[in-house]
Amino acid sequence: MEKKCFSKVNVLLAAVLVLAGLLAGCSKSGAGSGKADGEWAGQKINVQLIGDFAMETKTDPVTGESVKGVEVLKEEFEKQHPGATVEFTLMPWEGYTEKTQAMITSGDADVYQMPGTVDFAPQGVLEPLQPYIDKDEEFDLDIFIENQVEGWKALGPDDDELQIYGLPFLGDARFIAYDKQLFDEWGVEYLSDHPTMEEVAEKAKQMTGKNPVTGEQNYGIWFRGDWSSAFTLIDLAEGQNGSWGSGFAWDEIEFNFDSPEMVNGLNWLLDMQELAPEGLVSNQGNEKWLTEENNIAIMLNQGPGDTVKPAYAQGLEDRIGIAQEFKNDEGVGGLFAGSPITIAKDSENKDLAWEWVKFATSEFTQQYIFEEMGLVPSIKSAMEWDSVKDTELMQPVFEAMRTPWTPRYPWGSAQPRFILTSEVEAALTGERSAEEALTKAQKESTEWLDNR
Repeated sequence: MEKKCFSKVNVLLAAVLVLAGLLAGCSKSGAGSGKADGEWAGQKINVQLIGDFAMETKTDPVTGESVKGVEVLKEEFEKQHPGATVEFTLMPWEGYTEKTQAMITSGDADVYQMPGTVDFAPQGVLEPLQPYIDKDEEFDLDIFIENQVEGWKALGPDDDELQIYGLPFLGDARFIAYDKQLFDEWGVEYLSDHPTMEEVAEKAKQMTGKNPVTGEQNYGIWFRGDWSSAFTLIDLAEGQNGSWGSGFAWDEIEFNFDSPEMVNGLNWLLDMQELAPEGLVSNQGNEKWLTEENNIAIMLNQGPGDTVKPAYAQGLEDRIGIAQEFKNDEGVGGLFAGSPITIAKDSENKDLAWEWVKFATSEFTQQYIFEEMGLVPSIKSAMEWDSVKDTELMQPVFEAMRTPWTPRYPWGSAQPRFILTSEVEAALTGERSAEEALTKAQKESTEWLDNR
């Protein structure tokens, strides 16, 4: 047994070292390694960013347009902070959790883009930001869109209450998208801004069959039956004034996965499956969405990255409508998403790292991420930019960002998510009834909590 355990440790250590090797060039530097002159002379920070960021100008594969690299941010930050040097570690979304864990274990960066703040803060590896906010008279949390700060609050190892470990960097949202052209061809009124489950079901039913204008087969609705299905189901429960459960710290969490609202929501998805193309549980059947030949009327659980940028790139922006996900009686519901920016606990230049956090949430950087990268800004003033006003589909996206369920589901990246997803798939494939699937999800998730 000892040999087996020793082998596992070696394998884990080797994996960390391999990942650290893959991230070569991302060394964190402290005082003395930066420029010689200026207020921040000799200070240097390494900033980790996730996604499609590039150091230099490149061509956007979706739009075909030229996109400036983060060298633009480096130049502006160093101009605003004389003597400072900023370097970047850029990584794709694929495997970012493991790579981030390897980097933060090795102390490779000072600042991290960190969607998994709720998982990393309890490790004691993140700097609490409230003291920096309190002493910085130039900074105000009111710059952010409502609920964005609250959504990223987390618990550190010694916290009794949720604290700020990350500030909103990239915004995100979930909503219902629909094809106005198909609604027109079927003579169906567009979705209301805040549709109910009944409204969506009724209109999806009306638009399933042979299109009266084109004669092509149309489907009323589509949703992913695999990796995001747990969040689609949770939103359905929230739309009935239910919830995923309660608590935030692991020892306080109680799941409601088998509640009447969840069972009713999963039965609703089973009904909607009859109005959808085949292939939901393998992320298929939606190949024509956002094309001229689209055959699906309503798409559940969509995000701006899937919808806004591709719609404009294809010249289909006037054809697409966006409605809000299902909300409870208080107007709240749907997955909170995006990316916060955080400071590593072991950073040797925390004051300069804080300056970067502010810079990352400034209008300069937020305009860069929207106008160059096509990503979603997190600050209120973005809604006044001409570039945003010219992108009408962004207005309902900002509304969705104001009303998700916050704080972020604490189990959203943990085993209970995958247990629930697996059981939704079991119901969609006919392996179990909705009630049987959710009883199993509740039992296994609770056992995981008890044994972790």
